[in-house]
Amino acid sequence: MGFPRLRNWVLLAASLVFYAWGEGAYLLVMLLSIGANYSFGLWVHRAHQQSDAKVQIGVAIAFNLLLLVIFKYTNFFVANLNLVLVRAGLPTVAVGQVHLPIGISFFTFHCISYLMDEIRERYGLARIIKMASNENPLGASPLVKRVLARKADTVFRYPRSGNPALVAGFAAAHGLSPACVVAGNGSDEIIDLLVRVTARPGRDNVVAFSPCFSIYVQQTRLCGVELRQMPLGPDFRFDFAALTRLVDANTSLVFVTNPDNPSGYAVPAEELLRLARSLPEKALLVVDEAYVDFAEPEADYSMLARFGQCDNVVVLRTFSKLYGLAGLRLGFGVMPEALADTMLRVKLPFSVNLLAEAAGLAALEDRPFLTATRETVLRGREHLGRELADCGCQVFPSQANFLMVTPPVPALELYEALLARGIIVRSLKSYGLPDKLRISIGNDEENESFLAAVRDILNHGR
Repeated sequence: MGFPRLRNWVLLAASLVFYAWGEGAYLLVMLLSIGANYSFGLWVHRAHQQSDAKVQIGVAIAFNLLLLVIFKYTNFFVANLNLVLVRAGLPTVAVGQVHLPIGISFFTFHCISYLMDEIRERYGLARIIKMASNENPLGASPLVKRVLARKADTVFRYPRSGNPALVAGFAAAHGLSPACVVAGNGSDEIIDLLVRVTARPGRDNVVAFSPCFSIYVQQTRLCGVELRQMPLGPDFRFDFAALTRLVDANTSLVFVTNPDNPSGYAVPAEELLRLARSLPEKALLVVDEAYVDFAEPEADYSMLARFGQCDNVVVLRTFSKLYGLAGLRLGFGVMPEALADTMLRVKLPFSVNLLAEAAGLAALEDRPFLTATRETVLRGREHLGRELADCGCQVFPSQANFLMVTPPVPALELYEALLARGIIVRSLKSYGLPDKLRISIGNDEENESFLAAVRDILNHGR
């Protein structure tokens, strides 16, 4: 390879690498690259009278401009580069006060994001068992199905802004004032709004443990808000003393997921109350209770029954797990009335659609289904934990509808071998835990199929 060609490749590589540190840096590198190409091209042309020097210059300039357009208007490549930085423990990209999203949603789900029929086609399978996304093992409530069928003819109508009937139903089920409740398009929307409403870009900060729910990371960076993270303690325990050392007068939100994901670890609600009371006046403790319905006993772990004992607490709930509505996207935030009022003023008016609202009300009514789901999860959690331990796995205690395990073989090998058998579990490589897997609790038959596959793989390999 001649010097001019090698030089072009080096400059191109430099452009790609330096772009990961911000658009400003990339623009500078692009200009330097163009200038260098032009200068070297003139030198080549004058020294060697090569007729293609101008063509080299034009191609180099056009290619750099094309890179600028690609990277400027699509997040995919930026997300990929930033993900590499995150995994390497390096700072992520920031442009002024607006942090570029790291694009976890593109990468963390691995084969989870495949369509079921794609997996079937890839491996030639007749059946797929999905134990990766912590969904309801019994599917959807029979009552919800009937209500959705009846409501199908009304989908041309808008729902009422703020979903007052749904909010009232949720509030009544938990003994709350409707004025404290905000319904959202999944609890993800509530998290996003909390960051936008309470934190000032470039001035305030948000605190959480690491690893944590990816939405905390994505939305703070998207909003240009500093995220401070404290590594979890041994056995994935919460070290609240260490966490509070990250808190200062500019801390807006402190996120704690209880039970935690991906470990399933949980602390009693009384510990969270003590944490809330130790925070500065401005800081809100946001307790994400996506999995608390499966804690045993739930009353010891849930903050909802204690809401009002502290005026700086926000509690998040989702209908994606126990209630079986993951595909309809429905979640709630319980918070001080003044904050709820502000959230409703800036929230998109119809983010919770008419069918999700009807399904949510029906799900609240179907107590037998909720009881059956909880019993299935608790029974399956105990059974899977015992059997996986007998297979040589390290099983972490869980109060959620999943188990985190360290298998006796490389986790990725077991993950791929299960996938080839049509069983999808969650690799935790994206959490920085490449030696671990997370297994959602399935129904009784799915759990047995999973265990049989694990035993076969461990005993006989792929």
